[in-house]
Amino acid sequence: MKQLRALTLIGPGFVVAATGLGAGDLVAAAVSGASLGTQLLWAIAFGAIIKLALNEGLARWQLATGNTLLAGWQQYLPHWINWYFLIYLFIWAFLVGAALMAACGLAANALLPQLSINSWASLHSLVAITLVLFGRYSLFEQAMKILILLMFATVMAALFASDWSSIGDSSSTTISSISEHFNLVMALVGGVGGSVTLLCYGYWMREKGWQNSESLTLARIDLIIAYTITALFGMGIMILASQSAPESASGTHILLAMADQLGLLLSPIFRDLFLVGVWAAVFSSMLGVWQGVPYIFTDATAHWRGTQEANGVSSKAYKLALLYIAIPPVALLYMGKPVWLIILYSVTGALFMPFLALTLLYLNNRIIAPALRYGFISNIAIVIALILFSCIGAQYFLS
Repeated sequence: MKQLRALTLIGPGFVVAATGLGAGDLVAAAVSGASLGTQLLWAIAFGAIIKLALNEGLARWQLATGNTLLAGWQQYLPHWINWYFLIYLFIWAFLVGAALMAACGLAANALLPQLSINSWASLHSLVAITLVLFGRYSLFEQAMKILILLMFATVMAALFASDWSSIGDSSSTTISSISEHFNLVMALVGGVGGSVTLLCYGYWMREKGWQNSESLTLARIDLIIAYTITALFGMGIMILASQSAPESASGTHILLAMADQLGLLLSPIFRDLFLVGVWAAVFSSMLGVWQGVPYIFTDATAHWRGTQEANGVSSKAYKLALLYIAIPPVALLYMGKPVWLIILYSVTGALFMPFLALTLLYLNNRIIAPALRYGFISNIAIVIALILFSCIGAQYFLS
């Protein structure tokens, strides 16, 4: 009974893991499966472990201090860092908002072509706005759990109906395969679980009522279960792609090609089932960004308003941030993405994940109570994350 009760208490981990699993991560897994088979299954599992360690560090800080990580940055780090983060956040939200709308529109159009991709994209954004503004956190969390279950179940159904005999043929990983496909490995490891959306976990913990260090064990269980499901989903996409995805397809179209091929190999119903799973994955990511990222905006700008905390869904600042994410990016669906904006996004974004890992090392080893500071294993995990994301970031400046 206690175990069942604990399962009803968890939830923010599912939300943050699903939010971070967007179309780009599905495409990376599909491209890898199509070109390399199952050689890089380990990269997805490794990426999930790294994001789990980062999220645990964020939870550790907030539950130990009672303050969000952004509040910690503002209190213990130079003020210019907050300005850098705000600039990045504005660009990131604009581009990610457009990308999520396009992905939702593409998935929905493949299932129901009666509406155009852009019409579906706009409709999804409006539905997400409505749910965020008029629904409580509990409703939002339940909706996210349903979407996670849907995306997991549909992909697993296709996976179990597939031919497993060829999976072991390409499962061995060599040093040469890693070096030859370094960018793809980094995309898989870095993509699982998101980037900026990791910060949302702190606000969702508060909505859940987790306020002190006694909740840290529950947060760890929450994150372990959530990232396990996320990793299995990504690995399922890769395995299916190894059997069905054409190497010539690129971008999100590779997912549509996979759906068509699964319909031919298995049964026509599996085409629609797979597309439902893809739709659930990208819409859950949209819903999580629409609900969670405005918290980051309001927290990051709190000192302008003379407050110390994010004010919540009912605040004017939250609503303005939500509208900024959900409406102006629609323009990019019709005009394309400006090159200069993409470059600025890449340059500023390349620094974020190493910065996050570095600040967690500092704050969780120096500031919080000694009993809750990082141990040897936690420090090793965050150092690996720091090195990994520094390598990924260096690619933007060296390539």
